[in-house]
Amino acid sequence: MAELTLKERLRKAALAVDESGKRPGFASVIGTPLKRWVTARRPVEHLLIVPQDLRTADPSFWTELEHGQFGLAGSLVLLKGRSPFEADAPNAAWARELHGFGWLRNLDAVGSEEARLAGRRLALEWTLRFGHSRTGVAADPAVSARRLISWLSHANFLLEDADPETYGAITRSLGRQLAHLSSTWREAPAGYERLLAVMALAFAALSLAGHDKKLRDVEANLVAELSWQVLADGGHITRNPALLVELLLDLLPLCQCFTARDRKLPLGASETLEHMLPMLRYLRLGDGMLARFNGVGCSEAAALATVAAYDDGSLAPLSEARASGYARMECGATTIVADVGRPPPLALSCSAQAGCLSFEMSDGRELLFVNGGLPGAAAGDWFPAARASASHNALVLAETSSSRLITHRKIEALTGAPPMRYPERVEWHLEAGDGVVLEASHDGYYRRHELIHSRRLELSADGLRLQGRDRLDGLNGKIRLRVDLPFAIHFHLTPSARCGRGDAFDEAVITLPGGQRWRFSVEGAALSIEESVYFAENAGPRPRQQIVLRGVTFGETEVNWVAERLPEGNLE
Repeated sequence: MAELTLKERLRKAALAVDESGKRPGFASVIGTPLKRWVTARRPVEHLLIVPQDLRTADPSFWTELEHGQFGLAGSLVLLKGRSPFEADAPNAAWARELHGFGWLRNLDAVGSEEARLAGRRLALEWTLRFGHSRTGVAADPAVSARRLISWLSHANFLLEDADPETYGAITRSLGRQLAHLSSTWREAPAGYERLLAVMALAFAALSLAGHDKKLRDVEANLVAELSWQVLADGGHITRNPALLVELLLDLLPLCQCFTARDRKLPLGASETLEHMLPMLRYLRLGDGMLARFNGVGCSEAAALATVAAYDDGSLAPLSEARASGYARMECGATTIVADVGRPPPLALSCSAQAGCLSFEMSDGRELLFVNGGLPGAAAGDWFPAARASASHNALVLAETSSSRLITHRKIEALTGAPPMRYPERVEWHLEAGDGVVLEASHDGYYRRHELIHSRRLELSADGLRLQGRDRLDGLNGKIRLRVDLPFAIHFHLTPSARCGRGDAFDEAVITLPGGQRWRFSVEGAALSIEESVYFAENAGPRPRQQIVLRGVTFGETEVNWVAERLPEGNLE
């Protein structure tokens, strides 16, 4: 059987979405009149469709809840007989996930009446406690959007076989939530959160009867947000690869809803979708996971696999991602992804990392050099360290990062972290021939030290040898600093790799879990093997090793290094 195209897959899934709202056991429920929305001029008669939830459910969540535990955002709260809405939130991320009701899918997946009653009870409790709130985390536009999408996507779970009083309470709450979000979505911070709010309004307009007249405005807002947030190459304006997965997990079901309602996708939305999927492919290493740049943390393999399944291979691969500032090199079994871009706009840079000219590298499905990634909410104390250049496979000059954190109270109050600036000028060129060569430079250290960092990566045609050169010099030629400055070039290894000294003082040998061995050698700097930290772990930061090339520069310095794979059985 021929593979389905992307549009055919969406159409097939849309039919399933359409049928999910027509099951005999639920038809009598969703066909009954709903109460008038708070700000609507006409009542909504029934739910037309139930959107699909593409996120992977974890039924073990129900087991934890039965034992009085409520785990969200990497933190576990012991309820001790209390409602989770009475418990003290360990951090802001936990509170946002609690009020966002994304965990509803975990209870829905259990398939038991006890889990259904628990989910319904918590939805009713939220309605009583927070249903009329206009301030606080429960009323935050992005949290409201996630909750609205969750309740709509799991309407069968919440409403099927519910008594009239329960049914009315939940549907009236849905109406108030929709009215609240309709009036507050513009207050969401620019970027992903605002786009999430617009997508939630589109889900509601498509799912609830009587809202077709609102679709024109909703579609216009959706297209407007997508047009500036999704770049020409399919990357997100924040340069965070993980946001592509989050967006697609909602955008794909939203496209299915348009199809199920026999409505055309808004002009430009389909093209945006078809740009995002190849970009996601472009940013994946040999293990199938995303490279750890600018906000990528504990990636969920299941979520990435779900989204990647919609990439049927018919979409042409990217040759380069210049708008997003990423370069991919692939020869033999070796894959390299490098960060060759400036930080995103100031207000959108609060999860960006100072990893300009850093790269990640895999040998087949085995990772070799990887950045630190971003820690989860439960390890927030590590967040500043994870953003630093020293946590990346990059050069660090005078023990400072190539980017600078900017004190901006208003932005930090909205996002919880300081924004980032510099470098301002990043130039790069990718050339394929007998192998692949990347030439790149940035001016992140120019304002402080009048130096430019340039890096050359040359990957052999068979992928078995990576030759690198890191250079520091002046913008327009040689420069002599008043004081020599120390530099360190970091090469962080995957936590499961082992590294030891080679036969020479300037060599190290890396052994990967699969048995592959790589020799690393250097000229122009002193090689040392040091401890490092890997942040992007569900269980929290963990130790690992790194190769560090250290030296001092007087204004013009060049370091040459080589990583080459040793033949199997070679013990030298």
